[in-house]
Amino acid sequence: MAELFMREDAGGVARLVMTSPANYNALSDAMLAALKQAFTALAADASVRVVVLAGAGKAFCAGHDLKEMQAGRAAPDRGRGYFADLFARCAEVMQMIPALPQPVIAEVHGIATAAGCQLVASCDLAVAAEGTRFGVNGVNIGLFCSTPMVALSRNVPRKAAFEMLTTGAFIDAARACELGLVNRVVAPEALTAETAALAALVAGKLGAAVKIGKRAFYQQIEMDLAGAYAHAAGVMVENMLWRDTDEGMAAFLEKRKPDWA
Repeated sequence: MAELFMREDAGGVARLVMTSPANYNALSDAMLAALKQAFTALAADASVRVVVLAGAGKAFCAGHDLKEMQAGRAAPDRGRGYFADLFARCAEVMQMIPALPQPVIAEVHGIATAAGCQLVASCDLAVAAEGTRFGVNGVNIGLFCSTPMVALSRNVPRKAAFEMLTTGAFIDAARACELGLVNRVVAPEALTAETAALAALVAGKLGAAVKIGKRAFYQQIEMDLAGAYAHAAGVMVENMLWRDTDEGMAAFLEKRKPDWA
């Protein structure tokens, strides 16, 4: 993993940088394995309250490694087994992100295409540099981006997602922000600092509350309205009974900083 990732921890924030710039940080077999290993470690690391995911070089992530995919066709089954395994492994990694206890912020620059766009959509938050281009452009080479579609269609309005998928057209960072794919757009030279500031802001909250809140967010969003309210109410009851929540509310009323354990 050391060759494909650089990790820096500071102030409760773990910054992961994909370091495969030669192929635009493509989601090769090795990169998917590295991501899985990194996320598995983060899930068990109580010292980390927020994760930032970035890419080295000219791009955030250009999606799957097309050379590896073409090589898979050499198998007697013309690649069916390899492709099924590849997309299953990719789906597993993407689903690890919302399942992590920590919020994950994508720090995006250059391009985020196909499965790279899927990676952005899978993150909880995203900050993009001006000039970044986003696309699910597989249709341009005859491959509909069906798996990236899953995350994309859960981030942006239905018709906008379908247009991107069927035309293969790219959108810029400003449009991505309008559609809800990213949270904010900043100057390229400020990308790392602005992402770090957002991460620090989230990391400064009561970690246990953010953790329980993230889990509840993804659980309730798949429920019907009545079920979502019932589930969220139960989560709030649990949260209200914590010592640190009692202290936080008392501190607010007394106009002082909370003394969280």
